Amino acid sequence: MRQSPAHHIERSAISAWRWTAIIFLFIPLILIAGSIASYIYWSWPGWVIALAVVLFLIDLLLSVYLIPVLRWRRWRYEVFEQEIYIQRGILIRRRTIIPMLRVQHVDTKQGPILKRFSLATVTVSTAATTHEIPALSDSEASALRDRISQLARVDEDDV
Repeated sequence: MRQSPAHHIERSAISAWRWTAIIFLFIPLILIAGSIASYIYWSWPGWVIALAVVLFLIDLLLSVYLIPVLRWRRWRYEVFEQEIYIQRGILIRRRTIIPMLRVQHVDTKQGPILKRFSLATVTVSTAATTHEIPALSDSEASALRDRISQLARVDEDDV
């Protein structure tokens, strides 16, 4: 089996992913508020609220504290002349090799949370799928995008 790719994504990805998780936790928080209102107005049993709060706390611990760190530890990538090697996954480790001959175009993208942390995502598109290398520094993402684009063009010219 091949060795793991050499490059990690930026460590500040953990903070960006935590903020994203916090934003998405507002939905369960609204549901808890609804269950409290139901308890007050319609005399729902107290265990319903207790269960909702426990589930919310478990979701909070997993999505804000544990999963971002585990995701960061597993995300690796490496760009070779003939291929791009990506490794990711928390429970199931996925290893993807993208031949340069298959690369159609390369993009960088940056949402408001990534912009706050000066991060960007490199997106590599082939005819069949799209692959992402998330949470690279702005300069690293631009350099990687340009390098992949150049390598993909060179391979195309050789054929």
